[in-house]
Amino acid sequence: MLPTELLTFQVKGGVVEPRRLKPTPGNLELAETLIGIFEQHLGHPRFELDEALAELERGRRGIKVIRGMAHLLSQQASFEAAGAAEPSAVREKVFALAQEGVPSRRRTSQVLEAARRQLGIDDGQDLRHLLYADLSDQQTMTEAPGLSPTELIQRYDLANTQGQLYRAYSLVITARRNEPARYKQLLKYTKLFGLMLTVEGDPKFGFTLTMDGPSSLLGSTTRYGLAMAKFLPALLHVTKWDLTAEVKARKDLAWVDPKDNLWTLELTSEDGYVSHYRAPEEHDSALEAGFADRFEKLETDWTLEREVDLVPVPGGVILPDFRLEHPDGRSVLVEIVGYWRPEYLRKKFELLRKSGREDVIICVSERLNLEKAGVKHSDFEGRIVWFKGVLKPQEVVELAEGVSR
Repeated sequence: MLPTELLTFQVKGGVVEPRRLKPTPGNLELAETLIGIFEQHLGHPRFELDEALAELERGRRGIKVIRGMAHLLSQQASFEAAGAAEPSAVREKVFALAQEGVPSRRRTSQVLEAARRQLGIDDGQDLRHLLYADLSDQQTMTEAPGLSPTELIQRYDLANTQGQLYRAYSLVITARRNEPARYKQLLKYTKLFGLMLTVEGDPKFGFTLTMDGPSSLLGSTTRYGLAMAKFLPALLHVTKWDLTAEVKARKDLAWVDPKDNLWTLELTSEDGYVSHYRAPEEHDSALEAGFADRFEKLETDWTLEREVDLVPVPGGVILPDFRLEHPDGRSVLVEIVGYWRPEYLRKKFELLRKSGREDVIICVSERLNLEKAGVKHSDFEGRIVWFKGVLKPQEVVELAEGVSR
């Protein structure tokens, strides 16, 4: 992501519009030039890279864009303290030896040579450089960034937009039917980044996921806003959504209207941002994948859909594995329960009970001892398919005919 001082945007009518870089020949050439500078400085200290970047900026407009892309490339590159010994050990030895005599140019050379011998450092190593090789500007680039010019522009666009969430009060996402793996990844990242989430809504009007920001609950800290910014790339893997965020106005900028207190950031899945987070697997388990493969070979009017509805319930949310649809408009949700831990089983069935949904078919492995786990499956009679080893699609379809009437 980008530091606040490198963010570029405008505000129109209280709506924040982050700057977007189009992949024009000029922008692609700039990105390629920056990547080339980094590649040329592989194996060189960072201060030489900084000097080259400063030279590139000279006489140019759009300095924030150049520095922003360079910042992102620096995050992708690797820098380490180069040398045959730890700089802290070199300093300790040199300073200890230096205290044994009166400082002089000749004495300096003698101290450095004595330190080299005692530390077992090769004659080819510059001991003066090793003294401070762990400082940021003295570190050596050991790995160049692996981004193409197009990827760098995409990364810049996303990072510049993420930065608008640093000062967010709240973030509201309206999501429609999606693959469960994508929903599950989204919810996984809310937990990973410590975001507080409320889920409401229905399939007709969409599901609303609300996240409260730092200013509403935790004071003016940007730590929670930073978590929401990190969450944005995960949201990009969900295919149909709208996002609205309320953000605190930037009073530190001279061009901002002093009367502005609150701005709005609006994004949609159609904006063309590209995520650098790994896309989720289509199926969570071999059990689901095998069921989907067998269903494709089944002769039936029912179709198996991967895009499902979120099912909000008090204390959680249910993400069914599949949705069965019939040409006459009937549909049912399919939940496959193959995980054996008692805590998981209790929570899963408790959420299903709280949902009050009668259109959910629950497929349960006979290997699971529900009674031992404290689960009363009698509440779900007529909606359970028991299977041993292989879940047969025909049995699920037969139950769907009854459940969907």
